[in-house]
Amino acid sequence: MVFAGRTGAARPITTYGTPVLHRRCAPVTRFDDDLRQLVADMFASMAAADGVGLAANQIGVDARVFVVDCPDEEERRVVAHVVNPVLKLPTGRRRRLDLDGEGCLSVPGQYSDLARPDRSEVTGVDVDGNPVTLVGTGLLARCLQHEVDHLEGTVYVDRLEVGRRVEILTAAGLPTEPARA
Repeated sequence: MVFAGRTGAARPITTYGTPVLHRRCAPVTRFDDDLRQLVADMFASMAAADGVGLAANQIGVDARVFVVDCPDEEERRVVAHVVNPVLKLPTGRRRRLDLDGEGCLSVPGQYSDLARPDRSEVTGVDVDGNPVTLVGTGLLARCLQHEVDHLEGTVYVDRLEVGRRVEILTAAGLPTEPARA
């Protein structure tokens, strides 16, 4: 994929148990060609892995950046990136949970039902430091929450009951506990 005039290169996906996946990612402070290339590589990596979202730490980079190529509840395709995202979820009576299957490129081939709010909003900036806001419904709402979780050091299986998490990680051939850095 071409992003900001750059052709991205697919990088290997980091799997559960790798330390960078289990700690909060560092904020981005430099908005330069290296960041543009990272985002291009992230889009290429996500496409090569047939994903709908990817956080920087999923390719081993400790930076608060994610990309998405994901439909919302009306099947509108949203292709975007967010640097230094902040997630906002509905509260009170506006909060409704959606129980649906969820998977992750860092836990290949495995899925589990997980309840998440059916709407989410992310604010942040783009690679040039311009403000960005994404409002998600349907799969996009789930994707935004999933990617921000990654940047906080949480993989979706960490939100599951322990027995289910161990079952999924074992089936994927991955360690059942994160490696300590």
